[in-house]
Amino acid sequence: MSASVAIRRRRRFVVALNAATLAVAFAAMASLLCADGLTLAEAVIGLGLMLSMPYTVLGFWNAVIGLVLRHGWPETVDAMPGVAELTTAAAPPVPDGHTVLVVTLRNETPAPVFERLARMRESLAAIGVIHRFTFAVLSDSDAPDVIAAEQAEFRAFAAGAATDEAAPFYRRRERNTGYKAGNIAEFLDDRGAAFEYFIPLDADSLMSGEVIVRLVGVMQARPTIGILQSLVVGMPSESGFARVFQFGMRHAMRAFTTGAAWWTADCGSYWGHNAVIRVAPFRAYCRLPELSGRPPLGGAILSHDQVEAAFMRRAGYEVRVVPVETDSYEINPPTLLDFIRRELRWCQGNMQYLRLLTTPGLEPVSRFQLVQAIGMYLAPAAWIAMIAASCIGGVLGDLSLGSVTLGLTLFVAVFGLAIAPKIAGVIDVLLSHRGTARYGGALLFAASVAVELLWSTLIAPVVALSITLFLLGLLFGRTVAWGGQNRDRLDIPWRDAWPPLVPHTLAGIAVATTLWIAAGAGAALWAAPIIIGPTMAVPLTVWSGRRTVGAVMQRRRLCLIPEERDRPAVLAARRADVA
Repeated sequence: MSASVAIRRRRRFVVALNAATLAVAFAAMASLLCADGLTLAEAVIGLGLMLSMPYTVLGFWNAVIGLVLRHGWPETVDAMPGVAELTTAAAPPVPDGHTVLVVTLRNETPAPVFERLARMRESLAAIGVIHRFTFAVLSDSDAPDVIAAEQAEFRAFAAGAATDEAAPFYRRRERNTGYKAGNIAEFLDDRGAAFEYFIPLDADSLMSGEVIVRLVGVMQARPTIGILQSLVVGMPSESGFARVFQFGMRHAMRAFTTGAAWWTADCGSYWGHNAVIRVAPFRAYCRLPELSGRPPLGGAILSHDQVEAAFMRRAGYEVRVVPVETDSYEINPPTLLDFIRRELRWCQGNMQYLRLLTTPGLEPVSRFQLVQAIGMYLAPAAWIAMIAASCIGGVLGDLSLGSVTLGLTLFVAVFGLAIAPKIAGVIDVLLSHRGTARYGGALLFAASVAVELLWSTLIAPVVALSITLFLLGLLFGRTVAWGGQNRDRLDIPWRDAWPPLVPHTLAGIAVATTLWIAAGAGAALWAAPIIIGPTMAVPLTVWSGRRTVGAVMQRRRLCLIPEERDRPAVLAARRADVA
């Protein structure tokens, strides 16, 4: 059987699984909602379920498939492009071509960025391949103090170049046309012909030299691949919020990504950083269009990564994700407010994909991935609409008591599907050799899982409500800008947490009151998971962002990640201001 035939069969299988699951769910919903006629509130609940279910059902099946493959057919995982090369004990190959590592900056604190670049340089030099790599720093900063600091840090970085290393490159644009993607495109237009590959880095990116060289080696051995990346994991953090968040992501991502990589295959995802990209086809085929009209849905594309992946695949090159944990790192948002701000920036960028769905020549899977990226942010809004319809309909008499319970039951069902990848991740760890030992042992792992699931339950409606309010704002022209991000500042003052989260607090109180009126104290108590988070959004944000909370978690080894037990060389003795 040819590889293309096998991939088509996998995709048909995944479509069948998702279609069957959705058919059962929608049939059950219709029979319950329409038993005594369909009211307006019940119609909203049904529509909300239809919009929120597909994304979560796909995540469920990705995780299940990945879990089964990892522990039932590991040879299938080992045969995926790049897996063997990234997991072998053999020395990495010396690259033939030249690769440029490109970091883009926009009003970031420069010292930690250049410290991470220095670590990557040292790591490449340690394995004797620094002569095959060049560092390029592309700045869109416009704050005078940041610009001066950037240039001073770059001069120090350039002065530390090895004798056999190509001179590092720094350029600052006066106008940030096209944001990060536009800056990289201009650099490749000017200097890209000198390189076979480039590695885009975010300001918080860090990769070991060995991982970089192994990824480049896979590209050399497989000239049909245009974009290649492994799993990107969070660095050890001093933040309580980040510790809990990245612990949940860490054990969940292997099964989920393995399942997705199995059926997307040559149409894999691309996360915009820590990837190796073939320069020639990227320059020729991956230039982003300028969308007509004004922001938020017009102008330059904010979420460039998945569009570039779709264009690379349209050009006939593969986009591959290697579902392997490597020394490829990023810094997760240190507070809930910073996490929400990042989600809203991605939300606006993904909504721009609505303008790209009819782009000619895209592969069906690539077009689906654009739809999926849109659904990622429509699903939370549909989730909130279900809750609102249940509450308002109950008060107005547009729902029976059973229907109120049904709306909340459907909410819980969708949430259960949403956390299925985390449950699959827990099982993956339990089934892996010394799996829990990597997380501090079975007891610590179990306690951390309980904390993370509770925390996810509390903040899910907070994030969903933020996305819903932002989507409503998009209709009236609300927009976000590309700027520097908080990567290490903790201890949020109460006065800073209240303004953005007052709507969440009021919504939580309103839901509790409405349920109490419509269905009694029992219903309000039953719905506590969706009430407590929004109502307590401000204290949860302040407490989880306190440095003391993170310090206590570190001492107790709660929500430990593997790098805290066995710190790789590229992370060893990191300065505190990089955390």
